[in-house]
Amino acid sequence: MDITYKNKRIKRICTNASIAERTYGREMADKIHQRIDQIIASDTVEMMIQYRIGRCHILKHDRRGQYALDLVHPYRLIFEKNGSDIQIAKILEITDYH
Repeated sequence: MDITYKNKRIKRICTNASIAERTYGREMADKIHQRIDQIIASDTVEMMIQYRIGRCHILKHDRRGQYALDLVHPYRLIFEKNGSDIQIAKILEITDYH
């Protein structure tokens, strides 16, 4: 899949390991970049859900249409998909939504 980002800040965190480490710490930065690599390697979001890649799951209620990947507990990488044949993941945020 291809990836787009909600804003420049989230793009810098997801594409630059040193910025991610300064913002969230080493363990979290490693996990963020692992999840980004998994999204890129996957063909579809449905495949990620089926094979439990990153514990990918659909969100409900006020986050309908969004998906989450586990990071370091309790944080999640939130994204939504665009397109049906060729999917593009749009990274929205890194948050603890619990």
